[in-house]
Amino acid sequence: MGPSDAPSGLRAGLRGLTTRGRSFLAAGVTAVVCSYVLDQDALLRVGVLLAALPLAAAVLLANTRYRVASGRRLSPRRAVAGQEARVHLRVDNVSRVPTGLLLLEDKVPYVLGPRPRFVLDRIEPRGNREVSYRVRSDLRGRYPLGPLQLRLSDPFGMCELNRSFSASDVLTVVPQVQALPQVRLSGEWVGQGESRTRTLALAGDDDVILREYRHGDDLRRVHWKSTARYGELMVRREEQPQKARATVLLDTRETGHRGSGPASSFEWAVGCAASVAVHLLERGYQTRLLTDTGHCVPGPDAGGGNTAADASGLILDALAVVDLSDGGGLSRAEEPLRTAGEGLLVAVLGDLDEAQTARLARLRNRTGGAVVFLLDSGTWSGLRMLAPDTGGDEFRARVRQLREAGWTVLPVRAGDSVPDLWQAADAAGSSSPYREEAGA
Repeated sequence: MGPSDAPSGLRAGLRGLTTRGRSFLAAGVTAVVCSYVLDQDALLRVGVLLAALPLAAAVLLANTRYRVASGRRLSPRRAVAGQEARVHLRVDNVSRVPTGLLLLEDKVPYVLGPRPRFVLDRIEPRGNREVSYRVRSDLRGRYPLGPLQLRLSDPFGMCELNRSFSASDVLTVVPQVQALPQVRLSGEWVGQGESRTRTLALAGDDDVILREYRHGDDLRRVHWKSTARYGELMVRREEQPQKARATVLLDTRETGHRGSGPASSFEWAVGCAASVAVHLLERGYQTRLLTDTGHCVPGPDAGGGNTAADASGLILDALAVVDLSDGGGLSRAEEPLRTAGEGLLVAVLGDLDEAQTARLARLRNRTGGAVVFLLDSGTWSGLRMLAPDTGGDEFRARVRQLREAGWTVLPVRAGDSVPDLWQAADAAGSSSPYREEAGA
């Protein structure tokens, strides 16, 4: 430390004096003053000692140049709402001198729990210490962790100084994904079976894709013209089926949902969209997420650059931060649906008016199969028992209109289970268990 740094170091040390250090300093100054008043040299020596101890601790601590490195590891980095995640901290002493007493404090949002604090006694040269703590959130989102704050303290507890690292991490809390049963949806097709849309590896002699003959190949696939040209057996490549496609449409309109917090209809819709998207990806669908705002999260790439696991992570990350929109309709999502071609469409929708229902019904002709979770959002408002059921007839009319257009409609009320509703979406297009109750 150079001379110009001394005042700054002393000021930083004085600001870091603890209650004990300030008490010692005040007692020392008082003893020095009393020694002059009472003409007691022994009292003067005691006063100087009492005042010098916290001052020396402050100067030494302010000038301490520990070379300490830190690291943070999240397990897992993508946590599920309502489940715990563990944060591992590692502190390395990269200097040649041991450290003193270290107090660690990691900065975390209040929704993840109390701020963790740890005390490390002494780290030997080139040594390290590891500590961990748990975080948990019932609310999905992206939460910053850090930076880690390091508090230095002298052995006598006279002074404490705070140092902060710059690195931080982000914990992503995704919606809960429920396991869905295997069902055969009306109008769906899978890439490994028969379908109306397939990609053929050969369309004629000019477009044929060939490879060398391998032991066990069917001789009926031998391409004799190319065999004669190259002088060795050449066979046509196998027919390449097109991968099944699916779109999960999530309605984020604020006007379409009711309630607040984790018990709102919007949070139910987000969890439903997450469960359906992950289920379809596990079944081999090339699944994408689409919202009413037109925002789209693509599915796996046909070339394998984006696998099903990657696509699932991208969709869950998007659903972790999705929020209510101020849109009034689904028009911005119609164009991506029109250009998607055949495929399965699963929509999770809130309240619809007559015009929105009519436009949605027309989209059915452009999809291979269509399933809609239609939320009766009024049942999430908490006021249904206090007011007459004025919206029931309109809701049943919407259900009827979509079914007549060919949609498999699953009416949803507060408390319904996503797996039970999904089980109802079988190949026959049967409705939810309370279909008769809804009068649809």
